[in-house]
Amino acid sequence: MKIVLAADHAGFDLKNHVKDYLTKSEYQVEDFGAYEYDSTDDYPDFIIPAARVVGSSKNTFGIIFGGSGQGEAMAANRVKGVRTVVYYDGPKKIIKLSREHNNANILSLGARFISKEKAIEVIELWLKTPFEGERHLQRIKKLDK
Repeated sequence: MKIVLAADHAGFDLKNHVKDYLTKSEYQVEDFGAYEYDSTDDYPDFIIPAARVVGSSKNTFGIIFGGSGQGEAMAANRVKGVRTVVYYDGPKKIIKLSREHNNANILSLGARFISKEKAIEVIELWLKTPFEGERHLQRIKKLDK
């Protein structure tokens, strides 16, 4: 499984922490930046190229990071084939449903609202939760038209 990562300045530290974890866990990781902290960077510059890879690939997931994760998700969801869920703490059921019912292929994390430990816990749950298919598949097909 390939996982692409992208973050702006607000998500930079969390992205690097997650990247280290995923690499040590032997996932194939591709980092779309930011590669250094720059308080003036703009998330679309990193998020959209990462989302294009996810939207055009099978068995590729994305994890993106920002202050709240909201803007990053909005940018990613403009790319055909992308289904982004935003998470910045709260019930883990949100993560499970995003995969089971919506086949979310990008997880957007709000770095200002989630600890590094919780981020890893949620990412593992998200990556291991399968899509249920069946009645949910017709909705995804409508989104991808």
